[in-house]
Amino acid sequence: MARKIDRAEVQRMSSEGAPVVEVLPAKEYRLEHLTGAINIPLTKLDERAVARFQRDAPIIVYCDDYQ
Repeated sequence: MARKIDRAEVQRMSSEGAPVVEVLPAKEYRLEHLTGAINIPLTKLDERAVARFQRDAPIIVYCDDYQ
């Protein structure tokens, strides 16, 4: 179930091992991304792309669309 979390929660969850996935296009990811984040562009986000993650563990998904 998706929910919004704040920066402190991102830091806590990632320090506990939750992966951070940025869904930015690859070009934008190369220019700037969160340290340690994995890039899976939104257009490529499918079951095969996320099969590496545990289904019952939290995953932090992030996108900054600059709006």
